[in-house]
Amino acid sequence: MRRVLLVLALAVVIGGCWKKRVKHLSSAEFDHYYALRPFMNEDIQKGFLKGKTEEERNEFLHTHTFQEKPLWDIFYQYDEAKREAIVSGEVAKGWSADMVLMAWGTPYDKKKLVGRPASRSEMLVYRFETDEDGTIMVYDPEEGSAYHAIRHFTREVVLDDNVVTEIHEENGW
Repeated sequence: MRRVLLVLALAVVIGGCWKKRVKHLSSAEFDHYYALRPFMNEDIQKGFLKGKTEEERNEFLHTHTFQEKPLWDIFYQYDEAKREAIVSGEVAKGWSADMVLMAWGTPYDKKKLVGRPASRSEMLVYRFETDEDGTIMVYDPEEGSAYHAIRHFTREVVLDDNVVTEIHEENGW
């Protein structure tokens, strides 16, 4: 799944001049930048990538917040094993919605669920593609379908009270 992130990173690099700075990030910086992108608007992404040193960029994440929480803490509140699972895209039952967002990005679709044993339930729908070389990529509607995709599938993640309780995979879209 780490390959998924690298493929998506290439799309980010192509997207704009300021985005080309992604290729200069260290491996650790790339991991936390990619994981935190769902919590950053374009201005915050630009601000982060404009930092000239790793220390400046890390300080940026300490001082900029999402819902009053420093961006740094959103990713680094988890131990190293959890962060590696997030970066690898190994979403599992028991994860929070934020962890899913960090691993797979913004869902293709969201649905509220009723009649479940929780005060709040929703389903996040993600589309994936498998390339000829076996690379699995999260589908990005802005990028369109990969030319060499040999398989399309959907994963539906059910969240009850902000915790993953079910993951279903279905062939096709």
